[in-house]
Amino acid sequence: MSYMAIKVSSLNARRALETLGANIKTARLKRRISVKGFAERIGVSESTVIRLEKGDAGVSIGTLAMACLVLGELDRISDFLDAGSDGTGLLLDREALPKRIDGKRKPKSPPLNAGPSRKAGPNLSSDIDDDEGVGF
Repeated sequence: MSYMAIKVSSLNARRALETLGANIKTARLKRRISVKGFAERIGVSESTVIRLEKGDAGVSIGTLAMACLVLGELDRISDFLDAGSDGTGLLLDREALPKRIDGKRKPKSPPLNAGPSRKAGPNLSSDIDDDEGVGF
């Protein structure tokens, strides 16, 4: 089976792939799975497993997913860059929040020190006084 060689120009990215490959190999060995058995369970050739374990950038993400499935670690892929734990994404979201809210768009409410209006009826104070601190 031929594959297209992918050139990863970043040294840090290449090292990360090599570390990932080494981690996959270590996980396979700890589970006492041979290269041949691993390849069969993933559905690829032995040479693809060897390339995966070396951190070859040309190995498909599908092969990585199947390797993680066989190793019992598929959740690691689905949790990868999860929006709730993406620190950079969360920081960018926080920075995108408005610095202030324009008062012109806020609905006018009666002053808190003004008593209930006769026009408003007897339930006006319950609209203003909120025991849980939520005003909307």
